[in-house]
Amino acid sequence: MADDVVVGTRFVIPGAELSERFSRSSGPGGQGVNTTDSRVELSFDVAGSASVPEHLRARMLDRLSSRLVDGVVTITASEHRSQLMNREAARARLVTLLLDASAPPAAKRRPTKPSRGSKERRLASKKRRGEVKKSRRGGYSDD
Repeated sequence: MADDVVVGTRFVIPGAELSERFSRSSGPGGQGVNTTDSRVELSFDVAGSASVPEHLRARMLDRLSSRLVDGVVTITASEHRSQLMNREAARARLVTLLLDASAPPAAKRRPTKPSRGSKERRLASKKRRGEVKKSRRGGYSDD
């Protein structure tokens, strides 16, 4: 359970379904930056995962289509000096990404018409504005 990733209340990804690669980071680290593999690439197979419920899979694949390579989404984290902190950052980013991708679609907006009062207020403000502009025009002459 320690390596499992909980995606809100929607589902849990077992640690075995996640793939991590480590490489040298270009970020902060001083002299140690050239010797430690602190950069993390976290990959998750959205298309082939058994932990993703079927009713969410199509929605997630559609919303993540620009980020997927053969149904696999990859997150990279290299902002921290330690590998452990980069692993946590990558997992947190993965959770956020999957939550957003699996969120239900927004409710359709019901078209409405402006009320009589709002129409009258709009026309009255236009009339006032026109009067202001008219009053500015009138009083100047070249004599």
